[in-house]
Amino acid sequence: MIEFLPLSQDDLHRVAQLAVHPDQVKFSGTIEEAFATANPDVDRYAITDGTAVVGFFKIDQGYNTVHDFAPPTGLGLRTVMVDANRQGQGIGQAVCRALPAHLARHYPKACSLWLTVNLRNPGAVRAYLKGGFADTGEQWLQGDAGPQHILRIPLATISTANPSIRVG
Repeated sequence: MIEFLPLSQDDLHRVAQLAVHPDQVKFSGTIEEAFATANPDVDRYAITDGTAVVGFFKIDQGYNTVHDFAPPTGLGLRTVMVDANRQGQGIGQAVCRALPAHLARHYPKACSLWLTVNLRNPGAVRAYLKGGFADTGEQWLQGDAGPQHILRIPLATISTANPSIRVG
């Protein structure tokens, strides 16, 4: 069972043990880098499997200010890390499947979630696509580590009349 725990700027110690494989650092950075700069538009989350912290990500509420392909109501998924010891266990896919409903509850004005993923990171591309993201067919050419696929997923909406979750 995947859960998301909000983190403050002072919560590095809660996720400091996380590390990706050395060849993945060029894509995700390190956990220390993820906490290096405070940004009021960026929220940090730990990913747990119900018993232990297994990953980390950031939600960028100002994503469209840098990425003109995203609408003002779109959120950005950044710095996704699944600990190297837990990769290959379906955690990335589970995170992708759980995010739309979670984000719809916590960011009710948002309509979609966007991300860019490096063309040279096929494992991450597969996880995002299997998790429900769609490739827009366009590329972001300004990535730090080279060209990136642009992916998006609509966020689930929760009807007040009917509390069941639907994708909108």
